[in-house]
Formats: sequence, C-alpha cells, structure tokens
Amino acid sequence: MTAKSVSKQADDILLASSMITLGARLQVVEAETSLGRDRLARLYREIRGCSPPKGMLPFSVDWFMTWLPNIHSSLFYNVYSFLNTRTGRKGIRAIIDAYRLYLENSGVDDAESTERVLSFTRAWMLVRFFESGLLQLSACRQCGGHFIAHAHDPQSDFVCAICRPPPRAGKTRAAAKARASARSEPSC
Repeated sequence: MTAKSVSKQADDILLASSMITLGARLQVVEAETSLGRDRLARLYREIRGCSPPKGMLPFSVDWFMTWLPNIHSSLFYNVYSFLNTRTGRKGIRAIIDAYRLYLENSGVDDAESTERVLSFTRAWMLVRFFESGLLQLSACRQCGGHFIAHAHDPQSDFVCAICRPPPRAGKTRAAAKARASARSEPSC
C-alpha cells in the first residue's frame, strides 16, 4: 500500500465514523466511501453497538412536502446550500456539517434522539433529490423564506408551512403528552 492509499483509507474511516455517529444507514456510508461492506458493518457495530438496519433507503420526495418535515428539511437544505456555495466544504462534508448545525438549531443536540424529524439518511437523500432535479427551493410570498417544493411547481403563489400550517398541526399524541407534562411540572 502506498502512503496515499493509506491516507485515503484513514480519511474514509473518519468520514464513515462521522456519518455512522450521526445516524447514517450503511448504504449511505457505502456510497460515500471506498470502504467495503464488511468493514463498514464492523465499524457500525463498534460505534452503534448493534447491527446495521436492513431495508431500502427512503426514496419518495412526498415525505419532504408534509408540513413538519418540510420545515425541518428546508432548514437543513438552506444551511447545506450556504456551506456548499460559500465555504470550502463540499459534498458529503458539507452535508455532515449542515446536519450537525441542523441538530444544534432544531433543539435536538443528540444524534441518537428519537425527537429528530430529519434523519441523516433523509438529509442525504434530500441533497440527492435536489441534484437530480426533483425538488427546488421556493420563496414564500408571505415571509420570504425559502422552502422545499416539487420541481417545476409554480412559485408565484407559494406559501410555506409556517405561514399556513395545516389545521391539525401540533395536535399529535406526542405534543399532547408534552403539554400535559409541562402543566404537571411545578413552576418556579
């Protein structure tokens, strides 16, 4: 092995470790590194303490159109887009940095948290959907923010999910449970 190939392999291991720590599925890590599947599976078990999940990656753009995923995905993609165009971070490294910033700014600092709306794998797929021309950013006519929309949708009358939330927004069981526990806690 040459010094260059050893350096590339070490870089791939660090990159794979970062992605696995953030919750990437094995297929994503395999697509972004030159490491073999067996080696990645061992690395996954070492980092996560369990075998990697099996199954297909999410492949529908419709998930990104529902109100809460749209807000979170739009936050992530705007950060990614900024990093990709205005800094030296490109490709998967920009995705990793943008996802870390997304976690910090969405109030979920822990990549293990079950409260995350956008997983690392979905964030990676989102970037791929933009690259393939299936999605676009549309400016909301009320707030001016840029949100994810289907490619080639009319942009003149676009209103985001924040300005026009659906009638049942925030009325899930988890939200009701959080409100109930907040009421039961004594205030200072």
